[in-house]
Amino acid sequence: PRSDCIAAEQQCLSDSTCNATYRVLESCALAKSRLLPLDQEGRVRCLGTELDLGNSSLLHCRCHRRMKRQEHCLRVFWTVHSSVTDGYFNLETSPYENPANEEQWKTDYNKLAALVSGKDCSSQLAGDATNPCLKATHVCNLSKKCVRLRTEYASICTKGAGSEDTCDRRKCHRGLRNFFEKVPEDFTKRILFCPCQDEVCGERRRKTIVPDCSFQYSTKPNCLWLLDSCLEDHICKSRLADFQQNCQPADTSPDGCALQGHAACLRAYMGMIGTPMTPNYISNSSVEISLWCTCESSGNQKEKCDQILGMFESNKCL
Repeated sequence: PRSDCIAAEQQCLSDSTCNATYRVLESCALAKSRLLPLDQEGRVRCLGTELDLGNSSLLHCRCHRRMKRQEHCLRVFWTVHSSVTDGYFNLETSPYENPANEEQWKTDYNKLAALVSGKDCSSQLAGDATNPCLKATHVCNLSKKCVRLRTEYASICTKGAGSEDTCDRRKCHRGLRNFFEKVPEDFTKRILFCPCQDEVCGERRRKTIVPDCSFQYSTKPNCLWLLDSCLEDHICKSRLADFQQNCQPADTSPDGCALQGHAACLRAYMGMIGTPMTPNYISNSSVEISLWCTCESSGNQKEKCDQILGMFESNKCL
């Protein structure tokens, strides 16, 4: 497996040539994060320095969604790949290592499909047959970790909800990310993707992420504003890059995904929850999802704005 970026950074800093190259890249990344436009010469120098890394393990390092110092790791990744995001939001390269348990995801997805069609009755807990989302909560209650982290984010995200924007959105997002990163996926997927036949179940599913705090603002912001706040945040930017890479729609592919990885796309979608670009179900009666933003009054950037919204609203891969 490729080395993680924290180990690669330590290795680079102990080598004087690599160290000097890396320091230049740090100043390039800093200029970019402060939106200081680099002149042509500066851009060429940054790009050249990136190429100077050659076969260094820094150039090929990746991070893991469940690692302890994830933000540090992602900072290193974007320092080395700062030119990737030039001028547009097509991030293309995901900083995340694709986990080896891809197969497990595929089989779980088949299990979910069986639940949708109602074939899997063996595991249904008594009395929950009509509301799979309630059942998913009961299944979560069987795991100490699942119930603890779910209660944790629910209490943070409901604090002050209802009154005008008084919940602590950043804390709420962190709590959600904690839940989706630390609880085994078998529990988190059940809760997020429980199949519904009626609106009571659909409402419960829509409220999984406590949308009043994590998803909605009092008025819908422009999607370009949402994108900007995402690109300023290492975790959100990384999750968006992962989402773009794994949820690229393709009409020619049997499952609608360019990489033919419906399971990887679902995982990438889950990764977006708890970031400034948190998506959610738009109603109780369908599985359509969207971002909480609008493309009205986007001026000459309307096309770019529609593209951002379309990645979620009309993505066949999802």
